[in-house]
Amino acid sequence: MRAIVTGGSRGIGLAIAKAVLAQGGRVMITGLDKNRLNHAVQTLAQGGDAARVDGAAVDVRDRAAVEKLIGDTERLFGGLDLLVNNAGVGAFENVASMSDDDWARVIETNLTGVFFCTRAAIPVLRKSGAGWIINIASLAGRNYFPGGAAYCASKAGLIAFSEAVMQEVRYDNIRVSVVMPGSVATEFSGPSTSDEDSWKLSPDDVAEVVMDLVRHPGRSLPSRVEIRPSKPKKG
Repeated sequence: MRAIVTGGSRGIGLAIAKAVLAQGGRVMITGLDKNRLNHAVQTLAQGGDAARVDGAAVDVRDRAAVEKLIGDTERLFGGLDLLVNNAGVGAFENVASMSDDDWARVIETNLTGVFFCTRAAIPVLRKSGAGWIINIASLAGRNYFPGGAAYCASKAGLIAFSEAVMQEVRYDNIRVSVVMPGSVATEFSGPSTSDEDSWKLSPDDVAEVVMDLVRHPGRSLPSRVEIRPSKPKKG
């Protein structure tokens, strides 16, 4: 398995990259912070995996950088079997006070960036003969809340985008799924203690869903997967 995981330097993306390596695969991760990205690559490479992991500092909003990422990964690994669009940001503020920059950053990262990565990856996946595109959305794409207009809109759009692309490429043996996690214990919403997060999903829970998908027989396509904490905090 030859994979790209965007936003792979921490949280859900890092957990997915670890899972790919655990299955004997090769993985390219991306991130914006070069120091964090390098640390993540070093962490993943521990245990003799150095030749099977690499990293690229890529802003998925940059079309040219995304196209270079796909091309570099194809040359490094000899092809591509799995694209996980995980890179995402949030800006949680009421619409009346939200800046143009915050709106654009969320929509361009969470939706346009997925478009750039997906469009660039499809020809490479076709050459491989089969593959997966797995988009990490959120239950916020269905369950909307005050202060979340930009984030909810981006994830709702990502769900719609995923289901349309799924129908476009299914006869190329490319399967597309969208995974919609609920609350996950990551740094996405800011620092918190392990006790505060104990009821939430772990990044490994989401990674397990991704690996379950790629293990599905070719005749089946779980196109939309919701995953949520079994026992959310009451109140």
